[in-house]
Amino acid sequence: MQSEIVIVGGGAGGLELACKLGRRLGPGKVMLVDSRQYHVWKPSLHEVAAGTLDIHQEGLSYQMLAHDRGFTFVYGAMTGLDAAARTLTVGAVTAAADGEEVLPERRIGYRALVIAVGSTSNYFGVPGAREHTISLNATEDAERFRLRLLRLLAQAERNKEDGQGGGPGGLDIVIIGGGATGVELAAELREASGAYAAYGFNRLQVQRDVRITLLEGAPRILAPLPERVSAAAARLLEQRAIRVVADCRVDGIARDHVSDNKGNVYPADLCVWAAGIRAPEFLATLGLPTAKGGQVEVDAHLRVPGVADVYALGDCAACTDGAGKPVPPRAQAAHQQADYLLKMFMNMAAGQPPPKQPYVYRDYGSLVSIGHQTTVGSLMGSLRGASWFVEGMMARMFYLSLHLLHHKAVLGTMRTGLMALGRFLIRRTTPLVKLH
Repeated sequence: MQSEIVIVGGGAGGLELACKLGRRLGPGKVMLVDSRQYHVWKPSLHEVAAGTLDIHQEGLSYQMLAHDRGFTFVYGAMTGLDAAARTLTVGAVTAAADGEEVLPERRIGYRALVIAVGSTSNYFGVPGAREHTISLNATEDAERFRLRLLRLLAQAERNKEDGQGGGPGGLDIVIIGGGATGVELAAELREASGAYAAYGFNRLQVQRDVRITLLEGAPRILAPLPERVSAAAARLLEQRAIRVVADCRVDGIARDHVSDNKGNVYPADLCVWAAGIRAPEFLATLGLPTAKGGQVEVDAHLRVPGVADVYALGDCAACTDGAGKPVPPRAQAAHQQADYLLKMFMNMAAGQPPPKQPYVYRDYGSLVSIGHQTTVGSLMGSLRGASWFVEGMMARMFYLSLHLLHHKAVLGTMRTGLMALGRFLIRRTTPLVKLH
């Protein structure tokens, strides 16, 4: 197989780039490679984990998008790269049920390669973290968490009904990491646990029997954001009976508890790791220059130094802003980088020189969802040196618009509007949480 432009990774940035290039250049020149068959916007995985969002309704098929938006889709994981020969290797795909090979190993030639494979969890060497926690890196992680939560709720309900179990009963959920993922998951779980109780788990008193603890190593949650945002989020979590423990350094995780360096022990029937990310480990095997966190090094034009026509964007790229600071791993950064590379590749296709201006990250602020009713954050960010604190319904509308803007970039305006209307109507006839 051969393509002019090959994009590896169908996350926020990679998929937007493939769709925008495909509409302009066509499937003969644009190819997307991904190890999964459908796309779910990663910032919404906490909703999938809580059961308030159904991946079978939310997921967008890459094959469908390839047909509709004008690119070629190749299913499989990138396993190797020969930069001198301008070829990459895509591993064989096997059926999960019986291990039978569905697709063989393939080699793809390219003129330009974009690596956009996102990130995975960084466990920082904490004993038991990999074995006893769930990280929300992909849809299958979120779905595994949801199913385990459902089983634990059913078990707690049975124990209440039979009068079994000692101690306080119910279940304990511990979330390690007070960044946006951890905070949003904690709030979503509180709302979801109330919805589950309404659908048959009526012996559980939500705030008493579903105990949620959020552990953060920094002095406050949402440490990279303005202190006012952090304080507002902490207040809203407290109102929802979510215990927040800051300045807590986890030093061990077992099957049923978490311990910190101060000797405190936190019971945990279900534990989520949201304390840090790093680039996927396979990037270090490709022969490309990598940074300390495993990300692929790129220059000011998102090109990999010393390797012809290889680029990287998103969480897997060690990119710096105009001041030399690392670009944060956010969806808005991946979106901006995709637009930058879009202009570069369109110039190349037209026989024009690439843009001389380097990529410049613009921080438009951050929004954090505290359940379905409340959002807090700061808008504008570093733009013009200003920051605007927002909370409540206005912030919630801004937050929802971010998801719609991503869908617009992928599907177009008309289809995004119809999809949003359809999902609104479907939610009128389905339970608030996925119950199976």
